Amino acid sequence: MAYINRAMEATFKRMAQEFSVVLLTGPRQVGKTTMLKRLAEAENVNREYVTLDDITEREMAKSDPKLFLQLHKPPVFIDEVQYAPELFPYIKIYVDEHQQAGDFWLTGSQIFKLMDGVQESLAGRVCLLHMSPLSQAEACGYPSELFTVELERLLTRSKAVTPASIQEVFERIWRGGMPAIVSGVKKEQAAVYSSYISTYIDRDVKEIADRVD
Repeated sequence: MAYINRAMEATFKRMAQEFSVVLLTGPRQVGKTTMLKRLAEAENVNREYVTLDDITEREMAKSDPKLFLQLHKPPVFIDEVQYAPELFPYIKIYVDEHQQAGDFWLTGSQIFKLMDGVQESLAGRVCLLHMSPLSQAEACGYPSELFTVELERLLTRSKAVTPASIQEVFERIWRGGMPAIVSGVKKEQAAVYSSYISTYIDRDVKEIADRVD
C-alpha cells in the first residue's frame, strides 16, 4: 500500500539524535511499526528489527534478556517491548555504559504495563512519544501544523486546502483514522473495527483489569 507520511517522523528523528532510547507508544494498528521501519530504512545504519510478537523472541527476552541483547545488538528496533519488561534493566546498563544516541528504538501498545518498567529502569534515559491514528491533515496529504485558534493563521491555512462538504466530513468521521482503512487496503470498516475491539481492546483490558481501579 502507499505509505502515508506521518507528522511524528520529524519529531522522532530529532529525539533519536538526543536520546539513547526512544519509546513510541500508541494504540495497535495506528502505524508505529510502519513508520519506524521506513525511518530505519532511510537511516541506513543496518538497524536490526525484532518483534516480541514472535513467541520465540519474546521467551528469550523474558528468560535471558542479557543474551537477547547480545544477539540483537544496537542499533536495534524492538517492537511491542511491553511483552518483556525484563529487558529494561539491561537496556539501562547498556545505555549507561555506551551513551550512544539512537541505540534503542522501542514501540509499545499497552501503556499501563509498559510504564511500570520504564519508570523503574529508564527514567531520565528515555524519550516518550505517542502516536495516534491519522489526523485529517495526514489522511489528506496536507502539512501538519500545531493546533491554533488564531483567526489569521486559520484563514491562511484554509487557503491551502480543499474545503470538505458536510457529507465528506461525515464520511471521514465514519471512516476513522486507521491507516489500513484510510489507505484503502481494508474496505470493510465495520468488520475491521468490530474485530479490533474483540481481538485487541477486550484482550488488553483483561490483562490490566487487576491493576487498574
